Amino acid sequence: MLTKLLILQETVKDKKGELDVNPQSIIEKLDTWLDGFIKAIPNILIGLVIFVAMLYVGRWLGKLVKRLLANRGRKNFGDLLGAFTRYLVIIFGIAIALTIMAPNLSPADLIASLGVSSVAIGFAFQDILQNWLAGILILLRQPFELGDQIVVNGYEGTVEKIKTRATIIITYDGKRVVIPNNTVYNNSVVVNTAHKFIRSQYDIGVGYDENYMEAMKILKETIENIEGVTSEKPVETLVWDQADSWLTIRVRWWTKSDRASVVQIWSKVLLATQEAMDEAGIDLPFPTQVEIQNAHDLAEAREDLAQHITTTSKKAQEQQQKNNEEE
Repeated sequence: MLTKLLILQETVKDKKGELDVNPQSIIEKLDTWLDGFIKAIPNILIGLVIFVAMLYVGRWLGKLVKRLLANRGRKNFGDLLGAFTRYLVIIFGIAIALTIMAPNLSPADLIASLGVSSVAIGFAFQDILQNWLAGILILLRQPFELGDQIVVNGYEGTVEKIKTRATIIITYDGKRVVIPNNTVYNNSVVVNTAHKFIRSQYDIGVGYDENYMEAMKILKETIENIEGVTSEKPVETLVWDQADSWLTIRVRWWTKSDRASVVQIWSKVLLATQEAMDEAGIDLPFPTQVEIQNAHDLAEAREDLAQHITTTSKKAQEQQQKNNEEE
């Protein structure tokens, strides 16, 4: 039938000056395409088979990588590297299938086209690629792990997941924060649970007329006996500052590094030291302010202030002398 149409078309002559339809070229072109498609069917089938086989190979290799890294305690990194391996094998399978389906397409041409495309994709998805690479580096170097409590970019919480694009932390009040991996990698990260124990400290003011050596001894013994304060590291009491109304004593103690332990022991320390100081009769003074009323001039104000300081100093000396006589 196709041959008859071609013979009939050859009998029709082209008329000059008139627009006529010549379907001969269209028919010839369709015939060429049909012949080429029939000849390419074996290559197409082989290419599809190879592509499907690569899908299964990629899935198998991805699972194998995940399993191997999970056995080494790197499950999160295994998920990321396994997915990357699977997609890499699939892309390789697509390249092989295309070169088989289209023999005129050489591997060099395909690689060149992929190179140009990768540059365009790189510019279009720059942020995504940066976060992906940062995620790989974080998982490789492991500055922190799942379950660690960290502080990064103003957010503090427990690391829940490290994905290809972002690190997810759960704050202490139950909120989920998604932080891009590029931000995590390029900023300082405080890992609170990097070590078993962490140190806390608190300043306590003891009145100048009190026996501060006895106060330091009581504070140290009190904190050492609090449940949750580790005995593996010493409790310290240090004279830290001479304030206007008291002598500042800084106490330091060590607890487990997780946030719950730090907060609970902090509360216990404050309550226990306050009770111990009250039972020992040691004054923990409030800030002292001197208010001068009815001062007619600066000289009178200075005179009243000097008298107040003299009286306070005299009382402190008498109390110190009394303490020394008792000792």
